[in-house]
Amino acid sequence: MSFEQEISRLQDLMPASGRMFCRIISKPQQSRAILAPFTPPWKRGSRPIYINFDLWRGLSRPQRDLMFLRTVSSVLGVKWFTIQPLQGLALAGVVGLAVEVAQTDVVGILVAGSLTAVALRQIWQKNRHLSKEIEADEAGIKVAIRRGYTETESARHLLEALEALPNLERRRALDFGEIVRCQNLRSIARLSPVTVPKEMEIK
Repeated sequence: MSFEQEISRLQDLMPASGRMFCRIISKPQQSRAILAPFTPPWKRGSRPIYINFDLWRGLSRPQRDLMFLRTVSSVLGVKWFTIQPLQGLALAGVVGLAVEVAQTDVVGILVAGSLTAVALRQIWQKNRHLSKEIEADEAGIKVAIRRGYTETESARHLLEALEALPNLERRRALDFGEIVRCQNLRSIARLSPVTVPKEMEIK
């Protein structure tokens, strides 16, 4: 498998919206098989998905398909400018900051700038919440169904990919978020759940 051929195949696999906003880049030096860094809104037209193809080829083709589709879904699922309170607060802060800068009001600049920073941080945290990761898994599965997979086999392939990554990436184990995601995928795939240690349960 050459990475040029795999990139071409993955581009064909992507939904149309993904082709508009996502760019697949080979990055052999990264420790993760696939990584899509959180992208600020001013780079909306260029959202990179980095793949270490030396690690990537350690997954089966269906596993790669599902891992890639959920990554694309995660990238497309980031919402910055929608009509919600946090986004409205950020916009108000930006407008206020522009006005204060124009009036050279130092106190006003600090207040408006702080308001904008707080709102943008809240948006960033909301988009990185564990529920967003689970939503990306389920959105990736929906795209996979349109590509010929069934729901249960899509969930199983994604589950297997997640469980294989620590070994491929030389990590000790799945992190807490990945464990929760695996439990959800087991439910979708109609597999028996794995018991989570009590110290790792959500209180």
